[in-house]
Amino acid sequence: MSRIVFVTGASSGYGKSIAKAFAKNGDTVIMAARNSDKLERARNEIGGDLAFSMDVTKTEDWDRAFDIISEKYQRLDILVNNAGGGIAIKEVSEFTTDEIDDVIKLNLNSVIYGCRTFATMMKDQKCGTMINISSVCARQCWPTWSVYAAAKAGVLNFSKGMYLEMQPHGVRVTCVVPSSASTGFQSACNIGETTDKLLPEDIAETVLYVANLPQRAVVEDVTVWGIDKEINPL
Repeated sequence: MSRIVFVTGASSGYGKSIAKAFAKNGDTVIMAARNSDKLERARNEIGGDLAFSMDVTKTEDWDRAFDIISEKYQRLDILVNNAGGGIAIKEVSEFTTDEIDDVIKLNLNSVIYGCRTFATMMKDQKCGTMINISSVCARQCWPTWSVYAAAKAGVLNFSKGMYLEMQPHGVRVTCVVPSSASTGFQSACNIGETTDKLLPEDIAETVLYVANLPQRAVVEDVTVWGIDKEINPL
């Protein structure tokens, strides 16, 4: 039976590649992102089953997503909380309060909202997989990335706690921790696009691997580096 997969931030970057990997795997893929035109082009390109515009920082949009998915599919097998962004990459002293709040809402709150929204459905199913996309910033430190890193570290630790809550119901929760790849993320933050060798497709293959494990197995978290990324100390 084809699995029902929901990917946020699916119009580009990691999200688009993740949605494409699941579609090629024969799964039914639901895609969400803020830019509806860009999202629809991505859906047509990769063969997604359904796409709708969504702001993951708004709980009412999560409620609407739940209604759409439960009405059309009556279940959700895999949730990939991928949506995120830097918003502002600079020293903490230069942040406005609104910028701090926006970074946390987009990168951490949205993941919590997504897991909360579909937790009861997956509990009732007695199966399901939640995959939350963090960042190596959760584990390593660079100047000007402090606020973003705080949010992504929250995703990593939230995922661990969420797994313990869902484990008795047969539901898996995993955190994928990717290094930098050329996704448009850096350009959107006005810091210059990375030349690192890691590709969005590499993260997509990791997510698919995690989801394709037998239901008896779960990956707590997995970090994926580009072979050329230099970190000292690692």
